[in-house]
Amino acid sequence: MGLIDFVKDAGEKLLGTVKGSDALDTTGIEKSIAGLGLQVENLKVTAAGDTATVSGRVQEQEVREKTVLVVGNTQGVAQVEDQIEVAEPKPESKYHQVVSGDTLSKIAKSYYGDASAYPAIFEANRPMLKDPDKIYPGQVLRIPPRD
Repeated sequence: MGLIDFVKDAGEKLLGTVKGSDALDTTGIEKSIAGLGLQVENLKVTAAGDTATVSGRVQEQEVREKTVLVVGNTQGVAQVEDQIEVAEPKPESKYHQVVSGDTLSKIAKSYYGDASAYPAIFEANRPMLKDPDKIYPGQVLRIPPRD
């Protein structure tokens, strides 16, 4: 996937920063990934400034993309360098940066031509999203290919 851009100050403050510094708490990000049930073998998150690098190995493309979103949607992360290997590669999802006024229905209409397809986007972003009505500007969402 390479380098993916995020909005540095729009992400959820999952873990904050290391006390007394502006460094990202990469250990905390790794714990968040595991806590969401995303299974990544040999997971490693490192940071240089506001760029995080994530590596490891996953079985499915979906887990790869969700892992990248957890890292990128963390406050303080502006870019994610994706170095995750996938055992069973599939077509990649698109990414959508939420803007003011967006709803999952509006996003579904834009990508799929059908507003009622919003549950596909909601499910593609679970467990990070817990409510389809709670998205925020700057957040980046996965938009999976339409079946």
